[in-house]
Amino acid sequence: MTIQLTTDSGADVPKHLQEAWDIKVVSLFVRFGEEQYKSEDITTKDFLERVSTGKVFPQSAAPSPQDYYDTFKAIDPAKPIIHISLSSGVSASYNHAVMAKTQLLEEEPNRDIYLIDTKSASSGMILMLDDAIQMIEQNMSAEDIALHLERRVPYLRTVFLLETIDNLIRGGRLSRAKGAIAKTLNVKLILHASEEGKIDVLEKVRGAKKAHRRFHDLIGEYIKDPAEKVFVMTHGYAKEKCDDVLDKVRERYAFKDVYQAETGPVIAAHAGKGALVMSFFSDLTHQEKH
Repeated sequence: MTIQLTTDSGADVPKHLQEAWDIKVVSLFVRFGEEQYKSEDITTKDFLERVSTGKVFPQSAAPSPQDYYDTFKAIDPAKPIIHISLSSGVSASYNHAVMAKTQLLEEEPNRDIYLIDTKSASSGMILMLDDAIQMIEQNMSAEDIALHLERRVPYLRTVFLLETIDNLIRGGRLSRAKGAIAKTLNVKLILHASEEGKIDVLEKVRGAKKAHRRFHDLIGEYIKDPAEKVFVMTHGYAKEKCDDVLDKVRERYAFKDVYQAETGPVIAAHAGKGALVMSFFSDLTHQEKH
């Protein structure tokens, strides 16, 4: 391709799409105490098993500015770079990419590097990458593609349905007192990536069946005509569950394309096993919706 797409492993792009789209992925890290792994070096299955049986709750870490610098530097200088980043609201990844870009441009000022803060994660980043691919295939310039993607960010919706809130509690993102109340009342949390790119509670629903129905209903509240839109769903080591939900989504909403992937360890550390993460472009921005 005439343009090089890069991203970080918070995107959860499956290997076949990495190859088909020629994407270079900069790895985030997960730590169990003093042990650190690149997110690509541990499977989600093994990671979740270790979380459930271990006493040490893992921490995630962004790639260093040097990691981004090395990735950008190795790309043919004649190729513009468009980098699709994990939300600056949940990770230092974007800021570290900015630092790497600044350093490289000091050395090679003729480089074209565009950084997109998606204000999202996982399925939302896959959706943005798909959007970029469509425009590359239309021979649009890197500058025009980057401008288009920036304009798309306010319309990007990323919604999480959690099977369990245990990881939120253990990771300190939800207090134990609130967690205990939610479990007692059988409350399921529907989270979303906010306008600022932070992961916030969107709704609290009593019972799993009601939560799943609400998860489906939300799509229709954001989109009138899905025929020209793409839908992406990632799952926390729960492919059968994801397949079932996607079947229901397809029956109800005629999306142009549907992608499915498994969340990597970084996203799974917070969302937990069985989580579903869906993304699509809304008809309205966050501000217009409210």
